[in-house]
Amino acid sequence: MNTQTLEHMKQLRLYGMYRAFDGSLSPQNITYTNDELVAYLIQSEWDDRQNRKIERLTKAARFRYSAVMEAIDYDASRCLDKNQIQRFSSCDFITQKQNILITGSTGAGKSYMASAIGHQACSLGHKVMYFNTNKLFTMLKTSKADGSYLKQINKLEKQDLLILDDFGLKALDSINRHSFMEIIED
Repeated sequence: MNTQTLEHMKQLRLYGMYRAFDGSLSPQNITYTNDELVAYLIQSEWDDRQNRKIERLTKAARFRYSAVMEAIDYDASRCLDKNQIQRFSSCDFITQKQNILITGSTGAGKSYMASAIGHQACSLGHKVMYFNTNKLFTMLKTSKADGSYLKQINKLEKQDLLILDDFGLKALDSINRHSFMEIIED
């Protein structure tokens, strides 16, 4: 009967439940009451789906760095406001539709910090896209040529957080300024 139950869980794509139930069948495992077993299986499935969602969001964002908020260096020479950066980790600025502008000299860790904030947003379930600004504008110019411009703009519009890295390194021509204004308005 357990083999059939496990097979049904696989067919229903209840992979978290499958692993939890399979693990609970081992003889050295503790015994659960009916309520405890159901709660354990549901929690395992919930955790599995949440982890897969975070992985999917992180992969879709295409971050430059695999960064985490906990790894940001708050050395006094960097002059970072630890309280402000930790407030960013709640991602309230996303729900409040606010922007963050990270400035500093070359090599200061701006891209890493932006990636860490983006990873944190993904872990909280937000849709994020990370772009090098020059590559974004090149992609948008190309999409105008092949007719997929509106599709690309709509994709950007659906994101909760858009990270534009290395902004301002090159001057924007009139086409890129127009695209940038569309992104900002959306």
